[in-house]
Amino acid sequence: MLITSPGRLRKRGIVGMNKRNVVYIGQNNKRKFYPRVDDKLITKILAEEAGIAVPRLIGVARYQRHTKQLAEFLAQEKAFVIKPSKGSGGKGILVIVGRDGNDYLKPSGSRVNDQALRRHVSDILSGLFSLGGRPDVAMIEELVNFSDVFEGFSFEGVPDIRIIVYKGYPVMAMTRLSTRESDGKANLHQGAVGVGIDIGSGKALNAVQHGQPVEIHPDTGRNLNELEVPDWPVFLDLGARSYEMSELGYLGADVVLDKFKGPLILELNARPGLAIQVANNHGLESRVARIEEEIRTCQRNPSERVAFSMQHFAS
Repeated sequence: MLITSPGRLRKRGIVGMNKRNVVYIGQNNKRKFYPRVDDKLITKILAEEAGIAVPRLIGVARYQRHTKQLAEFLAQEKAFVIKPSKGSGGKGILVIVGRDGNDYLKPSGSRVNDQALRRHVSDILSGLFSLGGRPDVAMIEELVNFSDVFEGFSFEGVPDIRIIVYKGYPVMAMTRLSTRESDGKANLHQGAVGVGIDIGSGKALNAVQHGQPVEIHPDTGRNLNELEVPDWPVFLDLGARSYEMSELGYLGADVVLDKFKGPLILELNARPGLAIQVANNHGLESRVARIEEEIRTCQRNPSERVAFSMQHFAS
């Protein structure tokens, strides 16, 4: 893997925060469409209506009185995820992978009793994890079944694939691999590893953790160069189709691979970050310019946009 310097990234068209906020987001994402991605419950409903695969919704806790019904409601559920509908940055997500008596088990093996689970849901409803601290609802989803193809690439949690979509075209991708530090969550801010993925093939390019290049997973010892995402065109197709669903021109689509159901959209993001450029050792600017040139003369459907990206943005 290559050690990336700031000077080299500038030469490769690295996009900074100002351009991302003013141009990519400001000029392409109408605020009236933000709820379609900022509210995960709305995202799930829209995705299901559009025929886009998502994890099954088990239930929604909307009121504080629902916290008292959780034990009974979840009695038959051995593994699930509880998340705030309007949360961000991975905050407030509780992953349960099994049961031991009356206790719930986290990926780390630590226990969560019924009282702690109720308190966590109560915190979600109070807006502790939501954007702007507004009252929220707690979504309970099925746990994605970890695919064996990522064995050793992630520590306990399920890795996801972040795909940046510009006006319906997948332009850049990376996989986010959970670590002991990130508590089984695929969130870079919490210590997960980001691995750039070649748009043309689904194969690993470069990897970073906390913005620094890495070659080996810090907990499993697996060589990150060996990572390759199966069913790659399906991942890209889900990202491309999210454009029509959300009507956002600059979009981050987070996709996971379920062992039995294949690729699933986990969530969408109207303000995807820029660390993906470091993981890819490539800037967004030239690819966005190529798409702008393309859409002036040609309008394509999602599958055609995927084919275009795989051909023109392959590393």
